[in-house]
Amino acid sequence: MTAAASPRILVLGASGLIGRYVTDDLRRRGFATVGVARAFSGSQRVSALDIELPIMVLDIAALAQLIRTHEIDVVVNCLGVLQDGPGSDTNSVHRDFVARLLEAIATCGHSVRLIHLSIPGTADEDRTAFATTKRAAERLIASSGIASAILRPGFVIAPSAYGGSAMVRALAALPFDLPAKDAATPFQPVAVGDIAATIAWLATRPIDDEATRAVSWDLMQPQPVTLGDVIGAFRRSLGTADGPRIAVPVPLINLGALAGDLSNRLGWLPPMRTTAIAELRRGVSGDPTPWIALTGITPTTLAAAVGAHGAAIQDKWFARLFLIKALIIASLALFWIASGAIALLISFPATTAILTTRGWPESFAVPFAAITSMMDISIGVLIAFRRTAAFGLAAGMFVSLGYMIGCALFTPDLWLEPLGALVKTGPAIVLMLVALLTLDNR
Repeated sequence: MTAAASPRILVLGASGLIGRYVTDDLRRRGFATVGVARAFSGSQRVSALDIELPIMVLDIAALAQLIRTHEIDVVVNCLGVLQDGPGSDTNSVHRDFVARLLEAIATCGHSVRLIHLSIPGTADEDRTAFATTKRAAERLIASSGIASAILRPGFVIAPSAYGGSAMVRALAALPFDLPAKDAATPFQPVAVGDIAATIAWLATRPIDDEATRAVSWDLMQPQPVTLGDVIGAFRRSLGTADGPRIAVPVPLINLGALAGDLSNRLGWLPPMRTTAIAELRRGVSGDPTPWIALTGITPTTLAAAVGAHGAAIQDKWFARLFLIKALIIASLALFWIASGAIALLISFPATTAILTTRGWPESFAVPFAAITSMMDISIGVLIAFRRTAAFGLAAGMFVSLGYMIGCALFTPDLWLEPLGALVKTGPAIVLMLVALLTLDNR
């Protein structure tokens, strides 16, 4: 290393739940830390050393150049994806990228330590592409001969929430109980601060120190904890520990996972997918004794990790709205597609009659009705896909306002229609605005 007391650190995946916290924490500790991610949100761009790069397509030479340019001593790999989908390939992210990264470290021209974030468990327990590719990366690292540390965090508790941690908060906020078997699953937690402290400790070790030359540690509290215990701790934090609850049947959970898989194909990244449920049911457990013994770090307990961040109003709103957000997006997409399809395919004569009975010539009413119906369907399709959802929601609000204003000018009697279709358009616009404002994932 260039300087044992102040190594330069590169964090890959610095926009994620763990990567963002680790990057900020290392900087607070005085380390020169370069954070790299495919994209940062506006609120995450806090330093000139936060760099946006198409990291997954970088070859060995480009990765080696990145390490040399910034004179990196320690590389922290926080990259990971839960499940295959558009733009996400578990094998490419977990195994192929790590293979290139190891080669880049070996050829960069100086000694570099790799700290790699993996998952707890053993290979014989792996059942998903997520787990098997994570384990394949571990084997590559172990056989590389490079100074390395494989960290296997338990369920990560952090001030922010994303993915599984957000879903746990949502379950704690809403009046639902998991099936007893799922609630009893081992679910050892770790505070994200303990992960950051471990990385900082490793970064200051001499690279030729045999005790830390090649380590694999489970990072979690040693006391037994179940998934039900974790949800219970968040319920106490959110103030929802008391009150009646509805037991969620297993088939409904499985159906929700399949719906999550479908939305994943549309570009969304819901925490509830078949891989997530499979990993949840496998549980989170391990042996943190070697980690604790060598580093001297006392793991933060579940009660301290959750209790250290008492729920404020923003935490409560987020937890209550997290799962409802998916329902809002799905209902709006179906609303626009169904309303357009019904008007175009089922009730087209009635649709055109609304205009012709008010004096519009049929030569104009028919194409107008067809165009507006297809426009409605298009808006629904735009909302359904993550990449175009923001444009679809904005278009939906604009078109809805256009319908309201147009009817007020040309067919004002429709405002007095018994079922109040136009009157209900106002709340629909508000719902689209809510969806647009909660569209961010990070």
